[in-house]
Amino acid sequence: MRLVGISGALAGEKTSIVVNDVLVAAQHLDSNIQTELIDLRDYEIDLFNGSPLIAYNEDTWNVVQKILSADFLVFGTPIYQASISGALKNLLDHLPEYAFKHKVTGMVATGWSNRHFLVMEYHLRSILSYFKGLVPTGNVFVHNNSFNENSDEIIDERVSERIQALAEEMVYLQHGINNR
Repeated sequence: MRLVGISGALAGEKTSIVVNDVLVAAQHLDSNIQTELIDLRDYEIDLFNGSPLIAYNEDTWNVVQKILSADFLVFGTPIYQASISGALKNLLDHLPEYAFKHKVTGMVATGWSNRHFLVMEYHLRSILSYFKGLVPTGNVFVHNNSFNENSDEIIDERVSERIQALAEEMVYLQHGINNR
């Protein structure tokens, strides 16, 4: 199985760290899982304008193909103005309607306000469901204070436990889908 993580942040490291932690946890659960982190900071995704995918640049094409070829996915976003990042929304706009059919689509988010955890439930979940993704019951919101001084490691053990629980649920659900 191939698990792809998408970090929808164009600035900072926190979202990418959390997405990567989910990938690592999933791989520890099942060593046969191949993982890949797509960090949107490393790609120039064209602004969606309604054209067919072939009309966009190579980065856009390659990232969309990686997402479509994944068996399951985890999406990470920083929360800006009580919403997912514009970079992540723009990427999602490039995908076809049934992009996540028979795929588990996990969610993680980072932000400064504890109230922002609701963005995943009321915004990102509905987008992933539109694409026919199976969204796990668990998700992970990581307050920026849960990182160390250098912002390069999660120091809150409860957050690490939630990341582990999300990985477990995602792997369990995807195995179930694959064995139907």
